[in-house]
Amino acid sequence: MNRHAVRLSLALALTATFAPAQTPAAPPPHDYDLLLKNGHVIDAKNNLDAFRDVAIKDGHIAKVATNIPATSAIKTVDVTGLYVTPGLIDLHTHVFWGLAKNSYDNGDWGLPPDGFTLRNGVTTIVDTGSSGWRNFPEFKERVVDRAQTRVLVMLNVVGAGMGNDGIEQNTADMDGKATGEMALKYPGVIVGVKSAHFTGPEWTPYEQAVIAGNIAHIPVMIDYGSRRIERPLYQLLEEKLRPGDIYTHMYGGSRGEQDSEAGGPGKGMWEGRKRGIYFDVGHGQSSFYYSTAVPLIKAGFVPDSISTDLHYESMNAGMKDLLTTADKFLAMGLPLKEVVADITWHPAREVQQNQLGNLSEGSIADVAVLSIDKGNFGLVDGGGNVMQAHEKLVAELTIKDGKFVYDLNGRSADPWNQPPSDAVKQANKWTSLRMQGFGNARPRPATPGAPQRPRPAKWQPYTTDANGNAVTRPEAQEAVSKPATTLPDGQPVPPPAVTWKTAPAESWLPAQR
Repeated sequence: MNRHAVRLSLALALTATFAPAQTPAAPPPHDYDLLLKNGHVIDAKNNLDAFRDVAIKDGHIAKVATNIPATSAIKTVDVTGLYVTPGLIDLHTHVFWGLAKNSYDNGDWGLPPDGFTLRNGVTTIVDTGSSGWRNFPEFKERVVDRAQTRVLVMLNVVGAGMGNDGIEQNTADMDGKATGEMALKYPGVIVGVKSAHFTGPEWTPYEQAVIAGNIAHIPVMIDYGSRRIERPLYQLLEEKLRPGDIYTHMYGGSRGEQDSEAGGPGKGMWEGRKRGIYFDVGHGQSSFYYSTAVPLIKAGFVPDSISTDLHYESMNAGMKDLLTTADKFLAMGLPLKEVVADITWHPAREVQQNQLGNLSEGSIADVAVLSIDKGNFGLVDGGGNVMQAHEKLVAELTIKDGKFVYDLNGRSADPWNQPPSDAVKQANKWTSLRMQGFGNARPRPATPGAPQRPRPAKWQPYTTDANGNAVTRPEAQEAVSKPATTLPDGQPVPPPAVTWKTAPAESWLPAQR
């Protein structure tokens, strides 16, 4: 070999030795992060009630159309047979939970929001009056800012909020100016003003609430408290409230909402609607009755929005949750399209948050995917009275800000006994749910000075053949006909300790006296 050949061989060897390691190939580019295919889309803002695909990119709706290619998204989920709607909005809730006794304000009558929302298709709620201008900062720091659910707020016109021991009756703490000024500091978070549970004869809470609403350009919601002849409902609806304000508990029937003789809408209800007052359900524990709702709906007095008035008493009573409340209106004859509008676009409009409650291109990608179960169901009102129904809405998937936050039946998941899909490698773009199977478990930091032992590999339910194809192991076949009764050595399988005739704890020494 001549010297030139030796130099060439040496150069090639050195190049191979010191060449930089090849980086893994970047995942192929996609037009979208997430694609829902073949669903029946209902979107009231865009007057859409048809089969469409919904594509999401960077937390926003990117496209709603037919036949969007499945390969155009990192993750595609087939939602054939399901309804795709904007993320649901519950306009009336109480989530300022805390340690105070018998209180919606930092107390045990409020509920942590995430346990009652996402699993129901709800991505946005409005807390209505649990906090006032004095304690809103605590509510924001401890609940609003920490919840995965989007929590909007209506400030109580009472500065101390919705507390106990007569706090809500304190007219001296009803300060419209201070309430409005606090709302101005948090636009898009504080979206309204609330007055509730007032039993006195004065108009003070309602007048102060309107002052606050005018300062911050936000609506007022009224829970009318006790019925008083000094302040009749018709005067509230015809004179005191502004167009765009909200009257909740519309089917409560105890404050003049229902004509006591004819059964239809009470005095002032139609006049209020003509003026532009919004009427909200606010089911609650005892603020919705079929004996009021059915005659009013028959007369044409349908809701602007359907909401729960979620709190510690209503959650396990007849109300239960937003979809159960919506089921009642399906049972009373309202079409699905209208019911969906009342829990999406309509409440968004009422609180002037038009970026929510719709699937317009560019809107925030909050999405609910719903199924309708068929069967025999009992739906209970606030008086413990039941109406029989044959349809029930079920939340299958919930997406907030473009990522899955709830998946009832694993529609977005990979099969357990197969390798993770390529989509899992970019799971942070389309899901907030835990994804396993990609990469190794994160090792704990080594203890200084301790002997290091190799970490055993985790058993996988699949292997790879010579062509790189995944093969499911026999032990990981989907069906389990019957658990084994003998061990490989022929001995019987030890039974679970809980089935022993003598409990294992009987072997312990007696407790010390």
